Amino acid sequence: MEPFVERYHVDGGNFAHAGEASIAMKKTLRGLGVSPDAIRKAAICMYEGEINMVIHASGGEIEMQFDGKSILMILRDNGPGIGDTSQALKAGYSTATAAVRDLGFGAGMGLPNMCRYADEFDIHSEIGKGTAITMRVKLETAGN
Repeated sequence: MEPFVERYHVDGGNFAHAGEASIAMKKTLRGLGVSPDAIRKAAICMYEGEINMVIHASGGEIEMQFDGKSILMILRDNGPGIGDTSQALKAGYSTATAAVRDLGFGAGMGLPNMCRYADEFDIHSEIGKGTAITMRVKLETAGN
C-alpha cells in the first residue's frame, strides 16, 4: 500500500484552533477504516504534540502517514527547543506560564502521554532551533 499522507499547520499561541489537526486526522483515519483503538492512541499523541506547539513554540508542522500497518506522526517546530528532554519527559514537569495554566493547559503530561500511547517515540530538540518528534502507533494484527 502506498502511504496516505496528510500535513497540518499549527499556529503558535492560537488556543482557539488548538486541536484542529488531531480532529482532522481522526476524521481521515475513520474514513480509512482504522480501528477505533489505534485512532484513539494516535489522536492523544497528536493532540499533546499539537498543544505543545501552541504553548511553547511559534507553531509548527505535522505530517501524518498511514500505510495500512501503522500511523506515523512527524511533528516539527521552530520553537525555543527543550533544554533537558529527560526532565521534560517526566510526568508533571512543565515550563508553561501561569497564564497558560489558567487556561487549563501546561500540566506537564504532554510528552509523558505521547510516550505512553505511541508504540515508538523519538524526540530531538536543539535550543534556539526547535523540536522534532516522531511517533508511531501500530495497528493490531492477528496474533498480537
